[in-house]
Amino acid sequence: MNFPGKVIYMADDDADDRYIMHEALKQVDPLVTIIEAGDGGDLLAMLESWSQQPSPQPVHLILLDMNMPKVNGLETLTAIKANPVLRHIPAVMISTSAEPAQVVAAYQHGINGYIQKPVTQSHMNQIAQAIKICFLNTAVV
Repeated sequence: MNFPGKVIYMADDDADDRYIMHEALKQVDPLVTIIEAGDGGDLLAMLESWSQQPSPQPVHLILLDMNMPKVNGLETLTAIKANPVLRHIPAVMISTSAEPAQVVAAYQHGINGYIQKPVTQSHMNQIAQAIKICFLNTAVV
């Protein structure tokens, strides 16, 4: 597939949280393509399929929830960073958990940012704007 804008893969088991983040990201960048997964295992399968394409379009960012069933965010991150084809893609954890040990573990496993999920739409919009500035305003590699 070929998408006109930046490409983000997002894994979160909460459909409402995915929808809210999706809408916030689309507001700050209408051309962004967001590919959603309900858990880390599904995301890893999608990324594996993406990596098998002859000339895959660049993935600009991976968004992960920490606490997901089957394959959680930390396990997903570990698999991504262990894969030479995927490890260069920036990854951000967006989770309801702000448990210090989880935050430290995420950074030790290579996360590029850790954000606690906001409770209001306006805060989610601010996070989406920050994601755009930090991760989507770069040249295509």
